[in-house]
Amino acid sequence: MSINSQNMGKYAKLFGTICGGLLLSVPVIPRAVQAQQSTPSTPKVNPCPKIFYEEPHNNRVLVPQGCPPNAFTQRQAAQGLLPTTPTAANPNPSPSQIQLGVGGEAPQSATPGLNPCPKIYYEEPFNTRNIVPQGCPPNSLSQQQQALSPNSSQVIPVSPSVSPTQPTQPSVLPPRQTPRTTIAFVNGKVNIKLINNTAANVTYEVIGDTAPRSLQGKSDVTLQNLTAPITVTFQRQDGGLLLVTPQPSSEPGMLEVTFQETTDIKADRRALRIEPNGSVYLN
Repeated sequence: MSINSQNMGKYAKLFGTICGGLLLSVPVIPRAVQAQQSTPSTPKVNPCPKIFYEEPHNNRVLVPQGCPPNAFTQRQAAQGLLPTTPTAANPNPSPSQIQLGVGGEAPQSATPGLNPCPKIYYEEPFNTRNIVPQGCPPNSLSQQQQALSPNSSQVIPVSPSVSPTQPTQPSVLPPRQTPRTTIAFVNGKVNIKLINNTAANVTYEVIGDTAPRSLQGKSDVTLQNLTAPITVTFQRQDGGLLLVTPQPSSEPGMLEVTFQETTDIKADRRALRIEPNGSVYLN
């Protein structure tokens, strides 16, 4: 009887040990599973972080290509300063994009003050695509722009300036062209006699000396005391073609210019120029 009691006591101790071990191991399993679940996964990089749609970046920085345009991008696109317009059906970022913060990290419950120089500007692809805001350390693109324009702390797109249209004189023939004739000046002056042998009126003008004037058909006029270089323009008022013949007159310092009708468009002339050396060219 005493032997059976001893065996029962041993079995009871063994059973208690096994049960105690099981009870101790039960809390460990959920903790291991919980630890695996709490391991943070690598956040996805948001190509269109909401920093581009917040001030001051909303009105200062271009969004990456393919992102919905912010206010600054829309202004640049409207002025034609962008090589390609970011494609977007909706000008506002999607809710999934707004929920992601800078670099794709989920926003914290206690958000600190807005970082004017977020690190996304120094990571690819933004490091070589976007100019950093003014006052931030330059990234690769900003350094390249500063190298091209060393006197500027930041390159800002500027609308191309349009120069006002300058009045143009009739083009002068190339210097290598053979002059039609030459004229000897008298005291540095020359007189030009225009002879209109056509039946149409001819409008003529001495560039820089006279306003446009009309010379009736079968008439002539003399322009006196002109100083070289001289450019005279002329055309028929009826739109016809002119055959122009310049030749020195028997009178010293006088050049006669005769207008005749022609149907050969290659012979049509609209301007005469006298160089300071006395050479006479037609154009």
